[in-house]
Amino acid sequence: MITREELIKIGQFNKPHGIHGEISFSFTDDVFDRTDCPYIVCEIDGIFVPFYIEEYRFKSEMTALFKLEDVDTDSDARVFTNLDVYFPKSYLEMEGEDYIAPGDYFLGYTVVDKHHGILGKIVHIDDSTINTLFVVDRDASELLIPANDDFVISVDRENKIIKMDVPNGLLNL
Repeated sequence: MITREELIKIGQFNKPHGIHGEISFSFTDDVFDRTDCPYIVCEIDGIFVPFYIEEYRFKSEMTALFKLEDVDTDSDARVFTNLDVYFPKSYLEMEGEDYIAPGDYFLGYTVVDKHHGILGKIVHIDDSTINTLFVVDRDASELLIPANDDFVISVDRENKIIKMDVPNGLLNL
């Protein structure tokens, strides 16, 4: 069974395209194009379900048209309208240490600040604005920390730790 912790969100299906089962897909990461993973994952009735990619083509810089196996008509494709699309983290780990993963890859990671020590665990990624924030649970309160590459010192994927140097003034401890 696939769990949320094993996945990262990479975009959202929009609406069917044409009559042969293609679906418009707005993505935030083109990792599906850079790895050999044959499937994407969608949440259907609370269960994460893999769907195998038959083919895809890019429509623009952030949009692709997907054809999934056994989705052959526009009514088959309509079921996917507005569904979030996820990708297995296990395929991301093959990208190497230099790869900067999408924000929700870091759900469950512990944030350690260079000056303040352990800040807490990342429980949510707020990407509702252009400035993505890590929502960190710290002693039953929330810290909002910018998910900025400039603040990241190192990422320990094995132990799920992000070491950061958060500028003074951004942490109200």
